[in-house]
Amino acid sequence: MTYFQRLLVNTLTFIALTVIFPNMFHVVSLFTALIAAFVLSILNGFLRPFLVLLSLPLNFLSLGLFTFVINAGMLSITSNLVGTAKFGFSSFGAAILVAVIMSIVNLIVTEHSMQKFTKE
Repeated sequence: MTYFQRLLVNTLTFIALTVIFPNMFHVVSLFTALIAAFVLSILNGFLRPFLVLLSLPLNFLSLGLFTFVINAGMLSITSNLVGTAKFGFSSFGAAILVAVIMSIVNLIVTEHSMQKFTKE
């Protein structure tokens, strides 16, 4: 899956989750969702590896579930950078829920693209 495809999937996931969970998560527009997906990709590229490394003992003890907390933290930082009025969560628990759903969606889309790639 290319970078732009992942950016598009995350943008569409943000829009879909806004419709599904209107009281927990909000995005003002499609352009804001695109900007948020871009900011999230930059944060995941630069900041997330350090956080994963620092939290390795917690990740080990929680059998990897602490990764969702790190992903929710990345989403919260994205919300602060984009602007909480344009892209925000009602609570940190909502950010964890969005992080879990986004992980599942990305897993499904990546798995589907890998199967397509191996068949060719």
